[in-house]
Amino acid sequence: MKALVSDIHANLAAYEAVMKDIKSQGINDIISLGDLVGYGPDPIDIIDAAMEFRVNLMGNHDEAIIFEPVGFNYRALTAIRWTKRQLEPGFLGLRNKKRLSFLKTLKLTHLEDGVMFVHGSPREPTTEYILRHDAEGANQGLPEAQTKMQQIFSSFDNMCIVGHTHIPCVISEDNTYRSDKDLNYEFTPEKGKKYVLNVGSVGQPRDGDTRACYVIWNDKKFTWRRVEYDLKKTVAKIRANKEIDSYNADRLERGM
Repeated sequence: MKALVSDIHANLAAYEAVMKDIKSQGINDIISLGDLVGYGPDPIDIIDAAMEFRVNLMGNHDEAIIFEPVGFNYRALTAIRWTKRQLEPGFLGLRNKKRLSFLKTLKLTHLEDGVMFVHGSPREPTTEYILRHDAEGANQGLPEAQTKMQQIFSSFDNMCIVGHTHIPCVISEDNTYRSDKDLNYEFTPEKGKKYVLNVGSVGQPRDGDTRACYVIWNDKKFTWRRVEYDLKKTVAKIRANKEIDSYNADRLERGM
């Protein structure tokens, strides 16, 4: 069995609760789809912890730490800029050098057992969102949405596992969209069909459910796990940090 995590977003309390749940399932094999940092108050702890994952992919927030942030709103930028400062040489010179080197080596894609893993989409690995309205627009005959979905599905053979949107779901090649709730939190792919599966977010859920989210991959079955964590602890840390916009705490409380 494997645990598939994404979008931890420097939320240590959520990460710790998820890791406890993963270990309770007897799982040691972890694949991360990126965005270790951003939004949250604990980037150093999460980067250090992620070095133990078997596979780590690069998300757009991780990329923004290494390069310059592009396309971020002001509220997200506050966390990115603060995180960059935490990783400056200073007193933790050698340790921060190791952390930055780790972020620089994150992979864009990963292939395993016929499955493609990527943070955003096969077309634009760190930045492109695959959204419900893309699938619905394609079904409605909107040319731009149809082209986007056709190109995405032509980029992989069987399944593509993503994060980035923070919203757990499955999109079929016929552009049928189903949330994890629609699927009763379990999904078994049909042989010969293609799917995009979103694992949701550990540290910044946005589907109206404030619980941390990750996926267990057991042979051909995918199971979403929703895990309670000390949300108030993370919210308090964000609000106490005057360099991170408190809106990032508001979103956690709403799960949106």
